[in-house]
Amino acid sequence: MTRLVLLSGWGCDARIWQPLATHWPVGIRVETPDWPGYAGRPAPTDPAALDAVACAMAAELPADAVWVGWSLGGLLAAALLERLPAPRGLIMIGMGPRFCHPQGVPTRELAAFRRAFARDPDATLAHFRRWQLSGEPAPRSVHRRLRDLLGDAPGADTPTLAAGLDWLAELDVSAALAAPPCPVHTLAGADDPLLAPSRVAAADRRLDGAGHCPMLSRPDTLAAALVELARECPRDGATFRRPEACPL
Repeated sequence: MTRLVLLSGWGCDARIWQPLATHWPVGIRVETPDWPGYAGRPAPTDPAALDAVACAMAAELPADAVWVGWSLGGLLAAALLERLPAPRGLIMIGMGPRFCHPQGVPTRELAAFRRAFARDPDATLAHFRRWQLSGEPAPRSVHRRLRDLLGDAPGADTPTLAAGLDWLAELDVSAALAAPPCPVHTLAGADDPLLAPSRVAAADRRLDGAGHCPMLSRPDTLAAALVELARECPRDGATFRRPEACPL
């Protein structure tokens, strides 16, 4: 049995993974926990505190699973490698060691986006959802699919979304990925509008006919790629690293 834990990205709760449900082969166990602050789940007192996030997610990010993080979810999962037991492997979808890149989303563009979010969170989130879908082969159709899954309401409270933008601006997991405690694989849509072309080219798997949201445009192909990458991960675990302030 191969166990996958799927982690969603900024502004989207775990319902984003539903299109993959009918595409998993026998022998794959899939779990889709929400991040703290999403889908009505309580957020830490400080939503941006990674140790608090690690504590909240410890029971749902087991060492015998392969963690699959999409977008911000991949960045956070990589950061938690230093705070939780190492999993069998980590698969990062649509994300590099940092979010910002001169050939992808430049720092100045994210800064402008954060200012817009501070003025009008709902409108900015709606803009972001359309923006991240712009690389899909039929953006309008995929946007309807996204709205059918998530509706128009934010998937998280405003402080949690603001903390997520802080992480996108500041979090750098280059050190964790340079010497990871488990195998790390990368996967990218060939037409991802948020990734630099060099990062797309360097990905371990590239999905043709997909952008930043392959779970919406190519769910069958994405599921197959995740299974292939997960089966390349060994089954041995690693030493537990408990956050100092963790009450567990």
